[in-house]
Amino acid sequence: MNILKKKGALASVCAICFLMAACGKKEMDANGGGGVSQEKPEEESGEEIMDASVDASVTDSTEDVESAEEAGSEEAAVNPYTKPDFLESNEDIEDARKYIWQEYLNQVRSDEARKEEVDKRVMTFGEATMKYGAFILGEPDESGYPLFIALHGGGQSDTPDLNNSQWVQMTSYYQNSVENGIYVNPRGVRDTWDCHFNPESYPLYDRLIENMIAFYDVDPNRVYLTGFSAGGDGVYAIVAKMADRFAAANMSAGHPNGLPLWNLYNMPLQLQVGENDTAYERNVVTARYGRLLDEYQEELGGGYIHNTYIHQGQGHNFRDNSMSDQKVMADSAAWLESGDSAVVEVDANAIRFMEQYVREPLPERVVWDLSQRAEQRTGESFYWLQADSQLTEGKIVVSCDRETNSITVEECSIAGEVTFLLSNDMLDLFAPVTINTPDGSDTVTVAPDYDLLYETTMQRGDCNYQFAAKITVDFEQQ
Repeated sequence: MNILKKKGALASVCAICFLMAACGKKEMDANGGGGVSQEKPEEESGEEIMDASVDASVTDSTEDVESAEEAGSEEAAVNPYTKPDFLESNEDIEDARKYIWQEYLNQVRSDEARKEEVDKRVMTFGEATMKYGAFILGEPDESGYPLFIALHGGGQSDTPDLNNSQWVQMTSYYQNSVENGIYVNPRGVRDTWDCHFNPESYPLYDRLIENMIAFYDVDPNRVYLTGFSAGGDGVYAIVAKMADRFAAANMSAGHPNGLPLWNLYNMPLQLQVGENDTAYERNVVTARYGRLLDEYQEELGGGYIHNTYIHQGQGHNFRDNSMSDQKVMADSAAWLESGDSAVVEVDANAIRFMEQYVREPLPERVVWDLSQRAEQRTGESFYWLQADSQLTEGKIVVSCDRETNSITVEECSIAGEVTFLLSNDMLDLFAPVTINTPDGSDTVTVAPDYDLLYETTMQRGDCNYQFAAKITVDFEQQ
C-alpha cells in the first residue's frame, strides 16, 4: 500500500470515489474547441475506485484517512521558530521567513473553512464551485510531493452528464504515468465551453495549490498542469495568466482561442495534437502556436522551452499518456508550411515531459504581459513583479543581476507603476540597488521590512515568494 505523508502526520493513501466510465470512446459535442472523444488509458488505475458519482469523498481500504483537522492540529499549536526583533542581516531575514512561514501554515491548518475544503475536496469562490479528486502515489522526497493537476475534456453541455463522465475518465487518464506525486483532477466549474477557465477558476486554482502545499507537503516548485481537449483549452488559458505557479505544462488537443503566451518565458510547455484533428483547426493552430513560441524565443534570445508534437495519422485522440514512443511530425513548422510529413518517434508522455522540470520561482529574467491578468485573482504579483490590478495593458521585460546588485528594465510599455519585489535570494538587500531603465539609471537603498515579508507570504501562500523589500518605478513618468 502507498502511504501518504501529510505535514505533521502520516495517513493512508487516498483514493477518490468515482465510478469509472465504460470502456471505449466517449463521443461529445461542444463548441470553442471543447468537443472531445478520449481513449481510455493504457491500463486501469491501481487505486481502489468506488461508486460515489460526483461526490468527491475519500476512502481507504484498511485505515481511516486523517482529516485536515487531525493532520494540522499538532503543528498549529506552536511555532518552533523565533521572531527576530530587527532585520539587520541575512540571518535575521532567514529567521523571519521561517517564523512567518510557520505562522502562515498554522493559520491555514487551523482555518475551519480550509479544513473543510480539503476534507470534502470542494472549494467555492463567488458563485462557482470546484470539486476535485485526489490520489497520492508513492512517497515524497526531501522536497515533498510533486503535484499534477489534470483537466478533463467536455465543455459546453445542457446537462452536467458530459463533463461528469469526462471528469471520471480523467481520474486515471494521466494518473497511470505518475510514480510519485499527488494527482488531482478538478471538475470544471460550469458546463460551458470555457469550463476550466471561467473567471472564478483562477483564484480556485490558487487556493487548490495553496491547500496542497499546506496540508499535503506539496513542493511548490514542482506543480504541473496538463489537460486534454477542453482541458487543453484550459491549459492555454491558465498558464497564460498563472505561469509563475507552474514548473511545466502539457496541452493536448486543445485550442488557444487567440491568447498570447508571452508570460511563458520561464515555464516549459508541450503542445500535442492529432494530424487529422481538423475541428476548429486544432491541428493547424497547434502548429502555429509552436511556431509562435519559436518566434518569441528568437525575439528574446532564449526562454520559451517547448515541444510541438503533431501525431501522425491521428484524429482528436492520441496517446499522450502512453509509456511507449509515438510517431509525430519531425518538424511541425515544415508540416504546417509545406506539408512535410517526415516523422520521428518521440516520448510524448505528458507526465514524463513535465516532471523533468523544476520551477525557478525567482528567475533572473521575467516577461510580464499585463493583458493576461485574471481579473478575479486576489493577488497582484507575477514572479517578483507587482502592479495594481487596474493595470491590464502593456508588457515589461526585466532582469535582475546579483553580481552587480541591479535590476534592468529591457523594455516596458506599461503606463503606470511597477513594483520590484526583492528577496535576499535575489539581491543583497543591505547594499545599494541600481535600477536601469531605458531612460537612465538610479541607485537606491532599501530597508528590509518584516511587515512586507509577512504580507507577501500571506498573499502568495508560497515560501519562495517571501519578499523583504521593494522598489516601485512609475513608468508613466518615464
